[in-house]
Amino acid sequence: MWARIRRLTSPSFRLKVFLSSLICIGLPVIFSLTFYSYLTRDAVEEQAIQNAKKELDLTEENVSRILEDMMNASNFVQIDSELNTILKNKANLSIEGSNEESYSEYIEDRQVRKTIENITLLGEKSHITILLKNGKYYANYSTAQYDPNSLYQKKWFNELKSLNGFESYWSGAEETVFSYEKYLNPYQLSVGRTLRDSNQGIYGYVVVTLLESKISNILDNQKPQEQTMIIDENNTILSHRNSEYVNQPASFSDDINLSKSSQIARWDNQQYVVTSKELTTNNWKLVSIIPYKAATSNINAIFSKVFVLLAISFAIFFVILAYLINRITRPLRYLDRVVKKVQTGDLSIRSNVKSKDEIGDFSQSLNHMLDRVNVMIEEVNDTHKRKRKAELAMLQAQINPHFLFNVLNSIRMKVLRFGDKDSASMIQSLSKLLRWTIDYKEDKITFFDEISLVKDYVNVMNMRQKEKVELDIDISSQVYKQLVPRFLLQPLIENSIIHGLNQSAGNIRINGKMEKDNFQIMIEDNGVGIGKEKLHELNQWIHHSGTNERSHNGFSSIGMTNVFERLQLSYQEKPQMKIDSTSGKGTTITITIPLGGEDYVQSYVG
Repeated sequence: MWARIRRLTSPSFRLKVFLSSLICIGLPVIFSLTFYSYLTRDAVEEQAIQNAKKELDLTEENVSRILEDMMNASNFVQIDSELNTILKNKANLSIEGSNEESYSEYIEDRQVRKTIENITLLGEKSHITILLKNGKYYANYSTAQYDPNSLYQKKWFNELKSLNGFESYWSGAEETVFSYEKYLNPYQLSVGRTLRDSNQGIYGYVVVTLLESKISNILDNQKPQEQTMIIDENNTILSHRNSEYVNQPASFSDDINLSKSSQIARWDNQQYVVTSKELTTNNWKLVSIIPYKAATSNINAIFSKVFVLLAISFAIFFVILAYLINRITRPLRYLDRVVKKVQTGDLSIRSNVKSKDEIGDFSQSLNHMLDRVNVMIEEVNDTHKRKRKAELAMLQAQINPHFLFNVLNSIRMKVLRFGDKDSASMIQSLSKLLRWTIDYKEDKITFFDEISLVKDYVNVMNMRQKEKVELDIDISSQVYKQLVPRFLLQPLIENSIIHGLNQSAGNIRINGKMEKDNFQIMIEDNGVGIGKEKLHELNQWIHHSGTNERSHNGFSSIGMTNVFERLQLSYQEKPQMKIDSTSGKGTTITITIPLGGEDYVQSYVG
């Protein structure tokens, strides 16, 4: 009972936002949209159709004017008595006779050309061709670009013979035949008629051709969303503002009945306002397709009262909503600032939100979490430092007893046998090694000091064994400055002398060089080498077994794994170590150390 009362008097944050949104947005939106849809649906559709009709009527007037100009040009040629008299006389001459022109015939030809040139001066420029039955022709364009007699080869030209009187044949859209117009005007439209004498015999033809772009320019003046086009009785597009659609079937004709002059139709999963109108000059149709949303986007003036009421309602509700949301989300904004400071690494900040809802609970949980994180970080850091120091001390201790035992035994044997000055040199080298081993407290030394240590070590070993080992060093000056773990190379040199060269004479080469993001150390010997199976086993053992396994045959377990383990403990970006060997030819150990780790520091040799 008390829990239910508490839930009602102190609702959760999610419930607060839900109730506020429902009261301030949901109810007015539902009411307004329902009212608006009920009042405006039919009126909007009717207004959209009327607007589309008006626009199509205006377009139809301009298109019809151009087509009528073509018809008027053919009419003039057909009915002008003076022109017809000249053309009939010319048509009755043989082609040879028409070529041998007298001055009067020349004047007549000039008059014909001037007449057909003047026909199109007032309207859109069109191309007029008059073909006579004897092969003679007249044209108002350059015949060098197109031979008028080529019209006889057109598929539709034979249809002209069946025409009577003022009947016309419209060819539809064709590729432009005028070479100088093809690039900008890829298509043309033509209308043809017959020229008949008093006995109804055909003595010639007149063809008027118009570039399709003259019409498409008119269609291009419509709205960007509107598609206006001319189609023929087969629903083939004859003119469109996009020439790519010309001579293509109207894809919408299968879904939309174009017999209706205007309608709201659905095509390609969208609603469109579709209007169509037949052209008076031929059987073509002018069709306009406008997306319904675009057609109704500007039909809002008649609903001004509804919009004013809607705007006032939303303004009031949004003010209330803004106030409530601000009060509710203020703790969230404060917690957001706290979390962002935590992201930057400030773990000392704490949240002071004390509300009794989910936000207050979250604030307390965040504070407890930060306290616990600080404790855990301190514990991890302390554990890591102690573990790291213990491991390094342990690994370092693994080298010293083993190494000192061998060296001291060698000195004892040398002094007992010879007692010469070489022992003094051997003892001097040993002193240096002992100093680095016992007195030096730093974990890392410069590579220059490491090479000096190796030289002393090889000097001692050469005193110990019968045959000497030659040490060849090739190190760049930059590598000498790098810091490396102390006694990094000594265990590897020991392996090369004892196991690689079998304590016999040989050569050991140390190479160091800098690369883009790391520096590389290579230790090569010309000893007995390692077999393929053993080599693979060693590489797998070093990189995967670590300190969990030890080998007591082949390479020294103290030497090889000790070097690899100390490398892994000394750098944040883990170094790589690889052994390459060929049996009977020698062994190469390659160490690659990335630059820029947390423990990497450059030092300079004094």
